[in-house]
Amino acid sequence: MAFDGFTTAALAEELSDRLTGARVFRVIMPENDELLLTLKPMMEKGGGQVRLCLSADPSLPLCYLTDTNKQAPASAPAFCMLLRKYLQNGKIVSVTQPGLERSIRLEIEHMNEMGDLCRHVLVIELMGKHSNIILLDDKEHTHIVDSIKHVSAMVSSVREVLPGREYFIPETQGKRNPLSETKENFMAALQEEHVPAAAFLVRSFTGFSNVIAEETVFRTRLGQDRSVSEFTKDEQKLFYNTFEAMLEYVRNGDFSPTVYYHLGAADTLSQGEPVEYSAVPLTMYRDLPSRTYDSISSLIENYYQEKNAVTRIRQKSQDLRRIVQTILERDVHKYDLQSRQLKDTQKREKYRLYGELLNTYGYNIPEGAESAQLENYYAGETVKVPLDPARTPQQNAQRYFDRYMKQKRTAEALTQLTEQVKAEISQLRSIRTSLDLSTTEGDLAQIRRELEESGFIHAKPQKGSGRGSSKVQKGRPLHYVSSDGYDLYVGKNNTQNDELTFHFAKPTDIWFHANDVPGSHVILCTGGKPFEQIPDRAFEEAAALAAYYSQGREAGRVEIDYLERKGVKKPSGARPGFVIYHSNYSLTAKADIKGLRLIE
Repeated sequence: MAFDGFTTAALAEELSDRLTGARVFRVIMPENDELLLTLKPMMEKGGGQVRLCLSADPSLPLCYLTDTNKQAPASAPAFCMLLRKYLQNGKIVSVTQPGLERSIRLEIEHMNEMGDLCRHVLVIELMGKHSNIILLDDKEHTHIVDSIKHVSAMVSSVREVLPGREYFIPETQGKRNPLSETKENFMAALQEEHVPAAAFLVRSFTGFSNVIAEETVFRTRLGQDRSVSEFTKDEQKLFYNTFEAMLEYVRNGDFSPTVYYHLGAADTLSQGEPVEYSAVPLTMYRDLPSRTYDSISSLIENYYQEKNAVTRIRQKSQDLRRIVQTILERDVHKYDLQSRQLKDTQKREKYRLYGELLNTYGYNIPEGAESAQLENYYAGETVKVPLDPARTPQQNAQRYFDRYMKQKRTAEALTQLTEQVKAEISQLRSIRTSLDLSTTEGDLAQIRRELEESGFIHAKPQKGSGRGSSKVQKGRPLHYVSSDGYDLYVGKNNTQNDELTFHFAKPTDIWFHANDVPGSHVILCTGGKPFEQIPDRAFEEAAALAAYYSQGREAGRVEIDYLERKGVKKPSGARPGFVIYHSNYSLTAKADIKGLRLIE
């Protein structure tokens, strides 16, 4: 998933077609390394407004057209003010890509303070950690006016990116421009290299990512591991012709932006995991499901929005997961300690018996005795009772009664405490499972709220609803449709489980849950039909959902309890997601949901 020269070429062509002649209406910097240009294209090119997002983020450099606006900071950074001076109200004259470099140049014509016509060039370099946005002068476009990131000689010995310095694209380790490569040079290079064909392309030419190089070799059917020096004359010719065929996509502007997916257990692209995207067809992934976009900008925007969302959700869930795991480990340790203490109190009845026997037979015990053999009239046997020689039998009896009462009180308190801690452990394990099922910020917000309301973490102060504040959309249960057309709903956390079971489901709907393991509540909506009229396949598919969205997913097959919703009760004061039921059916289900359709 590299932003390579082919993707850049597709983007440069799209920007050229759409933006040549457009006016720069607005310039803002939403982030320290990001620009958003609001542009007004010519009427013959669609008119209206469009926004060009340029990001020099070292981890995710991007460039794409979008309709989405962003909030400008309260005060514009110096680089933003500079661009407004030189570019605002200017006209884009051309959009070009030097060779097959990961760089796009926007030449913008504008009037300066003296009314003279000037042309500056805005360069976006999409080169990983070396990404930058640079404004070049209005003469030969060879010197830097300023850049969004300054790079001094202390940071880079190859090129300084500072105002007044000469601008050039750094030498890329001797790589050549593939668009100007001759057949003679290509064939000669094959004789000198002793590397696999894909590595040869990546090392020798700009714009070739590992994916495009592997695709080129895949089309030759020469094998990914063979060294280019081993190719025969015919194989060399085939390799060169395939190389040229890949470049024809760029020369002819024949792009088809596509994302390829691996579905796994999922049944829709929205659930699937993207394997790769490309501006040109990848025949090596032809057997995978794919989604083709009308424009490379749409692909980039949607793909990276999804990727950012997944990354953000994963990061936020990891933060909550660490909190939950820490509290869970503490509670498990506390429960083990309390359980051992509670076990120690089980001998309290022995102390009560000793006290009673001493009160009954104490008059026969000689003074200063260290023990006494007394008859246990409850069991008809003799019991040896240890004594403190410094105390009288009555004092020894009172000491045993005191010890009995102390352990009785301890047992009563520990019984209550262990039940509370056990309930906490059950809830935390359920929350941990819910974190695995979370797909939106709304889901995580509900989990955080549950942690706050349960006293596990402190509540965050609520921000005001003024400008710039955002409201997180409430998380919702998953909605599937069974093979027989029945609606199936799955709660992704305890809050959704309670809402689904006790506020959404009808009394005659069927409720499913994995037996004795944390998991989702699943509701099979019957539409008022009697229990007996629901087809077996609907029960099996609902049970499969309950198995898949539970902690027992990896076990393969999970025991599932099910019954009519009216038989499920929530005790007063019970923790979120906790329910009880006394009469249910059971079946064993496989955690496989491939045949189910998710409603998006």
